[in-house]
Amino acid sequence: MPLALAILLACTATDGDTLNCGGERVRLLGIDAPDLHGCRQGRQCVVGDGEAARQAIARLIGGAALRIGRVGHDSYGRTLAVVYADGANASCAMIAAGHAVYRRDWDNGGRVALDCPETAL
Repeated sequence: MPLALAILLACTATDGDTLNCGGERVRLLGIDAPDLHGCRQGRQCVVGDGEAARQAIARLIGGAALRIGRVGHDSYGRTLAVVYADGANASCAMIAAGHAVYRRDWDNGGRVALDCPETAL
């Protein structure tokens, strides 16, 4: 199914895989980034620097023309979406930079894998 894209005016990075876009919490599709405040007991979390991941996505979206393709909502009420910054898939960029890992089970419709098959392994 074709993805309907909406142009976003301004977003900020909440963490390495979540944006705040005018009050809408947007979770990047198909990736998991390190947690900012450590891993809660009983969860399996991505290893890495959560603040570095947040800063990386902030640099990627800062000043960029953003487009969002909404695909649903997660269990926390966040919008699940493919986000493009100046035409580049933000999930793919975060994987390629080593700030996130690909999660096939979180890639609704395989959209991230289609955009960056070389990094979505």
